[in-house]
Amino acid sequence: GHPEGLLSPMAEEETPPASAPPASGAGAAPKEAPKKNEGTDASAHPWVGAIRNGVTDSVLSAREFARQITVVVAKEKIVGVARFLKDTEDFRYCVDITAIDWKQRKPRFDVVYNFYSFSKNDRIRVKCAVEDGEEVPSIAKVFLAANWPERETYDMFGIRFSGHPDLRRILTWEGFNGYPLRKDF
Repeated sequence: GHPEGLLSPMAEEETPPASAPPASGAGAAPKEAPKKNEGTDASAHPWVGAIRNGVTDSVLSAREFARQITVVVAKEKIVGVARFLKDTEDFRYCVDITAIDWKQRKPRFDVVYNFYSFSKNDRIRVKCAVEDGEEVPSIAKVFLAANWPERETYDMFGIRFSGHPDLRRILTWEGFNGYPLRKDF
């Protein structure tokens, strides 16, 4: 006995949807992993054009996925892009900074910045690629809120931020061996 209104586990399996492929046997197609949706090209988006015009040679690519713009920029231009987004495009809040370890890719890491605009009620993501051992310019002088997230990214991934006012570990301790969010940790 199941309470009224609840289906037994078998009830859902008894009638497959009409569009379902045969479960097995002749004619059954092999299952493929779903393709990752990487969004659409966003090069023509107004914010991307504004960054491209405001910070020369900064934009490498731009994508839109789930109504969110992600702009890949040259790491040498990140301070200028952050300043431009804050002062000109009104993205006044640095929500977070983190990284992604691609381990097998060259360059190995993406540093990811999320900015929010209260006036637009929208966010923009900015990424820059960095090789293991390279430094990324700190944006802590542009956004005071970037101080601790840059320290956390250093502590967890080992990515150094040049020009940071106090780059030291924040979650682990000085002398801790390794970087916990690296795929080879």
